[in-house]
Amino acid sequence: MKKKPTTRTINGMEVEMGSGNVFADLGLPDADKLKIKSGLVIEITRAIQQLKLTQKAAAERMGIPQPKVSAMLRGDFSNLSERKLMDCLNRLGYDIEIKVRPATEPVGHLMLAIA
Repeated sequence: MKKKPTTRTINGMEVEMGSGNVFADLGLPDADKLKIKSGLVIEITRAIQQLKLTQKAAAERMGIPQPKVSAMLRGDFSNLSERKLMDCLNRLGYDIEIKVRPATEPVGHLMLAIA
């Protein structure tokens, strides 16, 4: 069940509060998956920066071509699956834990929690 948008007035302007998922707010299909993929890409970007890797070195370490790393860092990750992004993070030295629990609503949600 979709939640009704919440509106508030700030400085005399009516503002609709986001759901926490910009992809869902934009009405994009597979919004939960897009949110997870974008979160994984953010973590990959941080890892590359912290490790001070060039795009070429990051590509070699993650096992993908350098042009895909370049595209990913520019926000184009449509050609990479969630599984491949998780594999990239593993290769950059990150553990990934998947937790499954009963949903509070009839249909569950996908979520990415960063430690």
